[in-house]
Amino acid sequence: MMDLKHWKLERDADGIAWATLDVAGAGTNTLGSAVLTELAAVLDRLEVQPPSGLVIRSGKAVGFIAGADIEEFTRIDSAAAARALVEKGWNLFERLAAVRYPTLALVRGHCMGGGLELALACRYRIVVDEPGTRLALPEVMLGIYPAWGGMARLPALIGPAAALDLMLTGKGVDAGKARRLGLADACVPARVMDNAARLTLLSGQPARRPPLLQRLLNGPLRGVVAAGARRQVAAKAPRQHYPAPWAIIDVWQHYGGNALAVPNGSPVSLGALFGSDTARNLIRVFFLQERLKGFGKGADFAPRRVHVVGAGVMGGDIAIECALRGMTVTLQDQSVERIAPVVARAAKRFERKFKGKPREVSFALDRIIADPHGHGVARADVIIEAIYENLEAKRALFVELEQRARPDAVLASNTSSLRIGDIATALREPARLTGIHFFNPVAVMPLVEVVRGALTDEVVFRQAAAFVRRLDKLPLPVKDAPGFLVNAVLGPYMYEALRCVDEGIAPATIDAALTAFGMPMGPIELIDTVGLDIAVAAGKALAGADATLPRGLAERVAAGQLGKKSGQGFYAWPGGKLSRPATGTPPAGLAGRIVAPLLAAAQSCVSDGVVEDEDLADAGIIFGTGFAPFTGGPFNHLRTTRRAG
Repeated sequence: MMDLKHWKLERDADGIAWATLDVAGAGTNTLGSAVLTELAAVLDRLEVQPPSGLVIRSGKAVGFIAGADIEEFTRIDSAAAARALVEKGWNLFERLAAVRYPTLALVRGHCMGGGLELALACRYRIVVDEPGTRLALPEVMLGIYPAWGGMARLPALIGPAAALDLMLTGKGVDAGKARRLGLADACVPARVMDNAARLTLLSGQPARRPPLLQRLLNGPLRGVVAAGARRQVAAKAPRQHYPAPWAIIDVWQHYGGNALAVPNGSPVSLGALFGSDTARNLIRVFFLQERLKGFGKGADFAPRRVHVVGAGVMGGDIAIECALRGMTVTLQDQSVERIAPVVARAAKRFERKFKGKPREVSFALDRIIADPHGHGVARADVIIEAIYENLEAKRALFVELEQRARPDAVLASNTSSLRIGDIATALREPARLTGIHFFNPVAVMPLVEVVRGALTDEVVFRQAAAFVRRLDKLPLPVKDAPGFLVNAVLGPYMYEALRCVDEGIAPATIDAALTAFGMPMGPIELIDTVGLDIAVAAGKALAGADATLPRGLAERVAAGQLGKKSGQGFYAWPGGKLSRPATGTPPAGLAGRIVAPLLAAAQSCVSDGVVEDEDLADAGIIFGTGFAPFTGGPFNHLRTTRRAG
């Protein structure tokens, strides 16, 4: 018998050993030092009495392994400590890969980071075909790289181009794509997963070997692949801000994916990367994200039916996301003709999401129901208003919705600039109304502001946050104030950029300065993308109807030049594609000047209680605006620059 706290080891009648990981006292499995030590003890035991095969599986209902224990990373205080942690995992997984008996990882649910590296060290991998199954090496998003063998084994298994794409972006693949890539040997339903694992282990089939071309690209031709990868990374991740993707390419190309082989003084060494400001700040962002996820917990609320009023871009995309997550959505607008474009848009989205699964596409489309007369209101668990920004129109709509809705239904507005309290005055029970503010594009933007009005019932507020998590979005609690958090900080930022245009600085030069600072998109391109008319409306809502608009903005709106949607704004958009002119050299301090009003507005939002604290403001502004994640957020950036100064 073995004294194991986190693992359970059993043998069946076929002599197969089943090692089940169920980390004690935790909701998810992670690979901390204690877990790795016990896995080494399991291998010790199996070395004495070799099994006919070994299956590694999870005892958790929520997934396989979420990755390494991030808390341990935060305690790394030296290059030596980083190396010791990597050596422990590297040596253990090398040992697992070298055992004489066949090994198999049975993956159900999330399989991330170190969890996937463990699976890659097995001879076989079987993935369970269900929505929660996701495989990824997301270490790059923490400013580090997969150092337990993933950089070597993944390219050798599926080819370097596909492997580098996964490692450099951190994006995951579902069960079906894992099978198509060759990352999984089989993709099976949950009901047969144990039997499939047993049959695969006993089959005697050799481990998967990629085609000759892929082996050449992973060998003598790897320089060609590396050069192409560097060109792709250069366009999205400047080395000075994000060293990890560059390091992944270098370690794979020059050191065979073995981080332990990199000399200590190298800029791509373990010590250099693990101790960098970027890694420290990105790990901070990870914990901020986890805090946001926590706001959706604790409410016993699982909405099945959603009613959306307004089939415009926002309302339509909200409906699509709800249907994608398995909810039945009734979509209301003045006519079926207004709703039809949403259904067409949904079909394209579902076809991309459920590639090769036409039945899933059909089922998802069936969950969107055109409802011009609003019959779905009476049965909905959540009712979301997404009409144009007019206070009286919204008030009148909610009077009608309240009369027809179930008494326990959540009533929510997607308003971006009006106060929830002002809308709620029309209701008999104003405590029923909350704000659920999505950002455009809904499918891409992870943040959703959940607005607590002065009278909003706490249960309703928590249910709204739980609904947001059901959509796999990040709920940010905000107080009912003009612009809430994100628009309140974006407005001054964009208007300062527009004042620079009025002073004669070219839009492309302004955008180049801000993307160099670390923004995902320049402010002028952002204004063109959301629409110049929207920028005007938001500016008046936040600053007052009599506020003076930047001259260039006002002139273009008067001329009907509304940005991307009209084909012309500050830029030309032929065919909906940006035609960006050449950029000049930005004046010294330009980025700092334009970011300064954003930082000041963020400080005001915290002091006014729009968000609870600076950390939540950092989280909201990073995930709501894309504010340079490598800085750790605007408040962290302020603290860093003050220390440096």
